[in-house]
Amino acid sequence: MNSATVRNLLVRGMLAGLAAGLLALVVAYFLGEPRVDAAIAYEEAHSHEHGVEAVSRTMQSTAGLSTGVLVYGVAFGGIAALAYCFALGRIGRFGPRASALLLAAAGLITVYVVPFLKYPANPPSVGDPDTIGKRTTLYFLMVVLSVLLAVAAVILGKRLAPRLGNWNATLAAGAFLVLAIGLAYAFLPSFNEVPKDFSATLLWQFRLAALAVQLTLWTSFGLVFGVLAERVLVPKPARANGATRPTPVTH
Repeated sequence: MNSATVRNLLVRGMLAGLAAGLLALVVAYFLGEPRVDAAIAYEEAHSHEHGVEAVSRTMQSTAGLSTGVLVYGVAFGGIAALAYCFALGRIGRFGPRASALLLAAAGLITVYVVPFLKYPANPPSVGDPDTIGKRTTLYFLMVVLSVLLAVAAVILGKRLAPRLGNWNATLAAGAFLVLAIGLAYAFLPSFNEVPKDFSATLLWQFRLAALAVQLTLWTSFGLVFGVLAERVLVPKPARANGATRPTPVTH
């Protein structure tokens, strides 16, 4: 893959990330923001301090949310496109669209779902402010571990395939990945800082909304980027006299 192709895929990845960010923004606004408002109302009702907001809640839920999600979508799309360039042809004989969807699925699971199951998203008023630095560090550590273990599982599966066959090698690599992630879950510290009278329904709905935003982002990116990447990687058939003429195949 030459530099021009990589550059074209990078640009298309950023455009696909922008489109995915727009869809994720809609989900975040309609599913996530009402739960954030409810959590803020709980926090204000139980707080004795009433400071002045530096940025209004309206600005946070509109311009702030839009800027954050869209900038994240563009950056995410560019990084995912570079990962796609590296993975293409190394994960099997899949076409551009299938490769994009596989990459999106793998990214969703390793980058978000696995860390989320250990350190799920929390709404405002949930979590001790004194532990936020530690919780943030552990969350990103879980992200890094998840990605590295996933890469190690892929390498292990490829090395075992000649001896065990593709199916058994995939099962062995999957078992290694599950075991390694389970050990990480067991040894990394957990946090249970939900206030006793905080609504369990609200907490559950907020976490489902956070998951829905990421699911929308990754899935829509995989679908859109697959189409855009195919236009770059699969040449169009030659045309003559206004009719499509198939490109000759050398045997």
